[in-house]
Amino acid sequence: MLSKDDLQKIKQLEIRKEFKVFHLSEKQWETFSEIFTYNTNAIEGSELNQREVNEIFEKGKWPQNKSKEDIAEACGVKEAINFIRKTKEHISMELILEIHGIIFKNSKSHAGKFREKGTEVVVKDSSGNIVHKGAPSENITGLLRELIEWYKKYSKKYPPILLASVVHNQFENIHPFEDGNGRVGRILMNNTLIKHKLPPANIDFKKRQKYYNALWEYEKNHNIEPTIELILEEYKTFKKRAK
Repeated sequence: MLSKDDLQKIKQLEIRKEFKVFHLSEKQWETFSEIFTYNTNAIEGSELNQREVNEIFEKGKWPQNKSKEDIAEACGVKEAINFIRKTKEHISMELILEIHGIIFKNSKSHAGKFREKGTEVVVKDSSGNIVHKGAPSENITGLLRELIEWYKKYSKKYPPILLASVVHNQFENIHPFEDGNGRVGRILMNNTLIKHKLPPANIDFKKRQKYYNALWEYEKNHNIEPTIELILEEYKTFKKRAK
């Protein structure tokens, strides 16, 4: 539970970043979908570039010599964005599974399924060092239920950007899927934001190290401020691009 001092620091951070609520037109939603789809997949190793993603959505043109999995997951992410715009659900086990199923239905055999007992995951850096271990498989459902209950308890008490940041970071700590946790977590983050009448946030591929550092700071020191700061920065960046 956050103290009053913590909440005040978060509010001051919003003020320092000069955050003002803005809403997306349909054209801006299309722009966001293309930008977000490229970046969220690039963070996870997709070889599609921004131009190729744009052409898939705008012209129905599939790039040559790129994997069918990358193309399928680009389409899946865009479909998931459309889904969270329509659903009224904030967070639930069913929602989490459905988002994963939508993104990976044409690329992964385990789409829409949590890790089975005995299937454990670790995240390594480029040098092969372990930087994160997902929760033990037998604890996944219990930890997700705790996160859902936390959200229900504080959804009307805490600032929306704080809620979205905690939902995202705690989900990533749990790592409930064999693969695809980053993309589902970033969709969940945006679902939380838009359910509270805020715009969605893109995490730029070029800022992936800052993004990883924010996740690490939360996991090791329970510090959510770097994630909130990154979201506020990305808001300002997208607002300039969408004009």
